[in-house]
Amino acid sequence: MKDIRIALLDMNNNHVNQGFRNIKEISEAFKQSSEENVSIKVFDVRYKNEVPDIEDFDIFISSGGPGDPHREGLEWEDKFSGFLDSVLEHNKFNEDKKYLFLICHSFQLASIHWGLGNICKRKSYSFGVMPVHKTEEGEQEFLFKNLPDPFYAVDSRAFQFIEPNHDRFEELGMKIVAIEKFRPHINLERAVMAIRFSEEIFGTQFHPEANPAGMVENLKDDKNKEAMIENFGMEKYLETIDRMDDEDKIILTQAQILPRFLRFAKKNVLKDCKTFA
Repeated sequence: MKDIRIALLDMNNNHVNQGFRNIKEISEAFKQSSEENVSIKVFDVRYKNEVPDIEDFDIFISSGGPGDPHREGLEWEDKFSGFLDSVLEHNKFNEDKKYLFLICHSFQLASIHWGLGNICKRKSYSFGVMPVHKTEEGEQEFLFKNLPDPFYAVDSRAFQFIEPNHDRFEELGMKIVAIEKFRPHINLERAVMAIRFSEEIFGTQFHPEANPAGMVENLKDDKNKEAMIENFGMEKYLETIDRMDDEDKIILTQAQILPRFLRFAKKNVLKDCKTFA
């Protein structure tokens, strides 16, 4: 029986992070529920310049993280760009596919690397439980299959992806599958919230790994609390606290997106394995 090998890319640059803890918990739960032998290895990309060799793993989840996603001339940036290209190239020319999920900071890095649009600083930090709207392509996205439209997700970002280069998307065969809340009364472009980069590579600007307990923990942080009150007002802040453990909001999103991705990847890795047997 084939082993399923998962690499978790920690992009937090040595900052303690609730999101990465949640990614590990979801991966661990997947391991426990699998009949196959599942191994999980963590790579500290930004702090220790660790990047996995794609030949050694089947599934990759790359986390969110702090700071500016634009290049600063650091060693890990070249390594991570090479990693992104090697996954994309490998899948073009090989039967045994590699599966990659990119979250928040990693999503921004990939969008910059592939020249998909304008990744810029927001007017103010965005933090909270936000509605995410499916695009037409998003209606067909199987990772969103059991989610309503809009669905709710945890947002935590100082940067945003706006003004997508549609020609570039078409050239690379990539699709925008979710955007942020439509607010016609505010003259700001809606940010891109999720991209289907390829059949095997998916990314979200929001945090599909987040759970209510972690979110409450984050809301104790003054910066996050202030950001939320500044963006949405005290009423919205209190409503978010109240909605935190609603079954149809972040609990549903956490139970759906990453677990579905892992099951889909596993099924295909095992199928590819039988092809070669």
